Amino acid sequence: MAGMTALARPGPAAMSERSRAEVDATLQTAKLNPAELLPAVHCLSFGPQASAGECCLLQLEPGLCAELEAGRSLVIRGEKDEQAVLCSKDKTYDMKIADTSNMLLFVPGCKTPEQLNADLASCNIIHSQIAGFSNNYWELRRCRPKLKKLRKLLMEDPYEGPNSQEDQTSTFSKYTTEDLLSLIQASEEEILHQLQIINACKIEGYWRILEFNYEMKLLDHVTQLIDSESWSLNKVPLHTCLEELGSLEPREMIEHILLSYGRKYIDDAGEVYFEMHEDKICRAIAQMLLQNAVKFNLSEFQEVWQQSVPEGMTTRLDQLKGLALVDKSSRPETIFLLKVEDLPEDNQERFNSLFSIREKWTEVDITPYIQDLCAEKQTVGALLTKYARSSMLNGVKVYNSRRPIS
Repeated sequence: MAGMTALARPGPAAMSERSRAEVDATLQTAKLNPAELLPAVHCLSFGPQASAGECCLLQLEPGLCAELEAGRSLVIRGEKDEQAVLCSKDKTYDMKIADTSNMLLFVPGCKTPEQLNADLASCNIIHSQIAGFSNNYWELRRCRPKLKKLRKLLMEDPYEGPNSQEDQTSTFSKYTTEDLLSLIQASEEEILHQLQIINACKIEGYWRILEFNYEMKLLDHVTQLIDSESWSLNKVPLHTCLEELGSLEPREMIEHILLSYGRKYIDDAGEVYFEMHEDKICRAIAQMLLQNAVKFNLSEFQEVWQQSVPEGMTTRLDQLKGLALVDKSSRPETIFLLKVEDLPEDNQERFNSLFSIREKWTEVDITPYIQDLCAEKQTVGALLTKYARSSMLNGVKVYNSRRPIS
């Protein structure tokens, strides 16, 4: 059962309130049966300050409504040259304007048919003023956080150690958590999670990334100590590491490298230990070897790589997903550095870049370089269908670009 709404145009007529008789006459003219309508009638008129553009409408999913009702905030992030995004505590949303053919009216204190139906005694004429109106609203769509800029900002001034002259004289900006929240188009939880992934640490209140050679120096200190003490890689004691290596490097840097390449746990006696991640250590040492050559003979690289890792660790090519690419078409086979974080963040630009490096890709080879592009519930297969064309090559499915690559 619907209610009745009468709309008055701005001007002197809008100032006079309609009577019940006028409303009934309007219903009769419109050939509407009053018995099929709620008895309450809304008579609307434009307020003196009513205009478009004063207010914006935002369509929210139930989860975001619940966050606002719970007193939490939603934040719009983006600089002048960026498309704005809206962020909750843990998610990021694209914002797009959606037009509507119906004019949307802002009526303070307006009662819905459900509210009127609950109060059957309300058979009066309700006079309300329109405070504003709009023909569009902001529509939100969940999107990937835009995190590439985070690493770029921190890499402007990587930390080279406490005695670095460059660090003491650097003119580059340093960033606090609040700075990053104002510059990065992502939610707070997504930013903090990414800082953990890229092994960033806080030094004197600022987030820093260790310069790679300094990071490898710290890791080498730890792995040499593990070897000299004949510790199990699954049980590396924090206290002893700090005591033995504290004279070489700051204790917080030793603990940071253990956190970056191991899992912290506490034993039954309350002692803190680390279980070292073999794959992460092997991967870091491979990067150190590969960054000094354009291409590396694959078999020679594998031999040098295995000799370079700590005793007891085993190197495997699958440890290098998203870091290095093997060229099986060359003779001899080669391997070269190709880091996923160095590729464009935009989907089409990412595929263009990959297809300029290699014309045809197998799904196994390309997956590590596009997996991070997948939106919520999207698969790698769906991405390949949209941005690539498949064909068979020697009985193997391969993918090439849908468009010419210059």
